[in-house]
Amino acid sequence: MSAQGETPISRRLSKVKHIIIVCSGKGGVGKSSVSVQVALSLYASSPNTRVGILDVDLTGPSIPRMLGLDGHPVHQSTDGWVPVYADGGEARLACMSVAFLLKKKDDSVVWRGPKKNAMIRQFLSDVRWGELDYLIIDTPPGTSDEHISLIEHLSPVHSRLSGIVVTTPQAVALLDAMKCISFARTVSLPLLGVIENMSGYACPCCGEISNVFSTGGGESMAKRENIPFLGTLPIDTELVTLLDAAETEQEDDKPTGDEVHEGFRLLGRYKATSSAKLFGSIVENVLSGLARSGTG
Repeated sequence: MSAQGETPISRRLSKVKHIIIVCSGKGGVGKSSVSVQVALSLYASSPNTRVGILDVDLTGPSIPRMLGLDGHPVHQSTDGWVPVYADGGEARLACMSVAFLLKKKDDSVVWRGPKKNAMIRQFLSDVRWGELDYLIIDTPPGTSDEHISLIEHLSPVHSRLSGIVVTTPQAVALLDAMKCISFARTVSLPLLGVIENMSGYACPCCGEISNVFSTGGGESMAKRENIPFLGTLPIDTELVTLLDAAETEQEDDKPTGDEVHEGFRLLGRYKATSSAKLFGSIVENVLSGLARSGTG
């Protein structure tokens, strides 16, 4: 892009190689937990990989809690907002969310569309992301203001955009996921694929997976729509407990011994879950998709 065609957002994101938008047609499908797993898995894929995660679910921000970052302040520098780093001194996993700007974590965000649009623009243009291999953007359910604002603001870097659709196996969730796919096609957002979350239940004792709900709906939808299927994830109580308790566990714990080379404690504990093992193949599919698109 020529200097004349640059925008504040394109300049700020000039050193970001890949931007992955994680979306879902409806709430409650585990989209935010999938976003966190994408970020953690990419972070762990190489000792030099740098990852950012941007939470634009403005009325229901949950990424900071899942990363154990609730209550952390955002600092203003001469070069813009400094994101909060989940891995401390390594500074390879950066996070930004409206939750960092609230006086109290249980304060509600009561904003109309224009203010949401302005906040998203500020996140993209004013946060000092620096060099990133991947910027993961966690979006709210549906295909409304936040999604439209994202695509419009990111249009100067459209060639680096891709998306992941998260669904659960039930018919209602699949219908809403189809609307998300339709949105992606309307705005020419390339899709890396579909993840079927909550596909069965992983027993915490033996690891056996039972199909509490139906299963395979996401894969069938992906095949029907000619979209890559990235994989399935069962309900994992270990993961749910880990992400829900991350806030308290990260506050006082410091990595010691063998955990030092793993980065931060949350990552080490995530690697021990059955979800992390399953997510390894999903991330391989994501990386393959980026390579096929010519941006990997």
